[in-house]
Amino acid sequence: MKVDAGGILNPTGAAALAQDAQARGYDGLWLGETAHDPLIGVALAAAGTDRIQVGTSIAVAFARSPMNLAMAANDLQLASGGRFLLGLGTQIKPHITRRFSMPWSRPAARMRELVLAIRAIWDCWNDGAELNFRGEFYTHTLMTPFFNPGPNPHGRPPVLLAGVGELMTKVAGEVADGFLCHPFTTERFLREVTLPALTTGRESADGTLDGFTIAGAPFVVTGHDEQALADAARGTRKQIAFYASTPAYRPVLEVHGWGSLQEQLNLLSKRGAWDEMGDLIDDDVLNAFAVVGEPDDVAPELRRRYGDVMTRVTLNTPYTSDEKLWPDIVAALQVS
Repeated sequence: MKVDAGGILNPTGAAALAQDAQARGYDGLWLGETAHDPLIGVALAAAGTDRIQVGTSIAVAFARSPMNLAMAANDLQLASGGRFLLGLGTQIKPHITRRFSMPWSRPAARMRELVLAIRAIWDCWNDGAELNFRGEFYTHTLMTPFFNPGPNPHGRPPVLLAGVGELMTKVAGEVADGFLCHPFTTERFLREVTLPALTTGRESADGTLDGFTIAGAPFVVTGHDEQALADAARGTRKQIAFYASTPAYRPVLEVHGWGSLQEQLNLLSKRGAWDEMGDLIDDDVLNAFAVVGEPDDVAPELRRRYGDVMTRVTLNTPYTSDEKLWPDIVAALQVS
């Protein structure tokens, strides 16, 4: 199991963050997209390192065209010496239409076509294939030599898709090289919903899950003493509550029979009652979404839950912790 670091930050700190993650023995670094463009951050992270993989988790796919993404990803694969991972997600309709002023419709079908279009562009550059992609959402039929970068000596970067719902998960299995599990997931949802959907997608493309990347970001609640553990639990309850208030993530709760919790949390979120929301996350919910325990217990429990499913993990810790906690945990997870 590979263990990655993650961050959402000003790109001026990306190189230092990547260098620190590499020095600490992490296998990869994922940068997310909120107030800054993760593709720029990845470029800076790659330039400052020589071993660690660097990826986007996620870049907003529908804010960009397939050509934009194909070119940026190709350049990042080249600049990183083959260490780039292109992680894509949809965002939600209001952000796509009102923040990015881009079209939104049938997100799973659109994402499927976007990935296929990117691959068609890469085939043109790497294999000399004619660029003649004609889809429902995207059309790419022009590529003159002046705009063709030619074959990438490091090959095509892997494409990973993020999702929660079954339709998007099936698309990931069909057209992507890997799947980015949303942090708001549980072992039960992963096994009962996510894996079957990925398997269906892989089978539709005459493939299996062998060699397919499944990257997760499970919550971890730990600390060296009772106070640290309590503080970690408090911060994690708030983050779980924030995700659980979102209607799109209700299916994860419903698998456990907790669907009504989403409605309660959604009402509180509209009032801005963030602390009160965290109080609704009881121990059963916390333990379903997070590994809770002493530092020595974290790696064994993560392996028990996800060792046969996830090929790489980012430890999700929405609280301030002692950095001395993590090296032994990371090393224990990386042991094959």
